[in-house]
Amino acid sequence: MANIYSSTTFMEHNSHPDYKYEMDAPTHSHEGINPSCGDELTLQLRVEDGVIEEASFTGHGCAISQASADIMAELITEETVEEARRLAGLFLAMIRGEELSEEDYEDLDEAAQLKDISHMPARVKCAELAWRTLDGMLEGEPSA
Repeated sequence: MANIYSSTTFMEHNSHPDYKYEMDAPTHSHEGINPSCGDELTLQLRVEDGVIEEASFTGHGCAISQASADIMAELITEETVEEARRLAGLFLAMIRGEELSEEDYEDLDEAAQLKDISHMPARVKCAELAWRTLDGMLEGEPSA
């Protein structure tokens, strides 16, 4: 199994997150907490006409939860709400160890690098935090 911490992309997202900031005038804001380890984040989105124009997060947690949130925010920016929900579903399936198609992994882009976390049960909730928060936030959101 590859060491997630040796991934340059992963380390880059953890040490220099591009999407970790307080957004001005978000249309959506949702808190996510991982009670098993105390990681918490607030996800903020600016959605216009069914498209996520901007995504950001604030909060604190382990390297995995922070890098995963940053990768997710990058992936869903400029995507439709519907596509963001589909990607969240794919990511959550992957992290639970379900088999995805080659196309699904391509769609997940850098997030696919977190696949090996499915073999680290204690870390799964960390990787899922931002994605579950997104899913919970968009659940009642009408698709464009």
